[in-house]
Amino acid sequence: SQTLAFLDDWVEEGASPMCGNSICQDRRFLHRLMPTLEAYFHYRHIDVSTLKELARRWMPEVMRGVKKSGAHLALEDIRESVAELVFYRQQLFVSAAQAVVKEAR
Repeated sequence: SQTLAFLDDWVEEGASPMCGNSICQDRRFLHRLMPTLEAYFHYRHIDVSTLKELARRWMPEVMRGVKKSGAHLALEDIRESVAELVFYRQQLFVSAAQAVVKEAR
C-alpha cells in the first residue's frame, strides 16, 4: 500500500505504462504476486530492450555507445534503463524528428 500511495502522488491510476528492460517478466511477477500494483499501471509498457534489439539489428554502430555496470541492483537498474532510453531516443529517433521538422517548414 505504501508503493501505491507513492505512485498516486505522482501519476494517475492507469496513466503510466510500466517501463524498463525486459519488462514482460516484471509484469508477470506483479500480476501474480501484486495484482493491485500491476493493475495501477496502463496496460501498455515501454520496453527499453526492444529498442536495444532494433538498434542491434538496424544500426549496430549505435550499440558502442551503450554502457552498463551490470550491478543488478534495483535502483541502479532503473537509472541505467532511463539513461539507456534517453540514449536510444537521441541516437535512433533524431533523423526522424529532423525529417518531421523539415516537412513542417
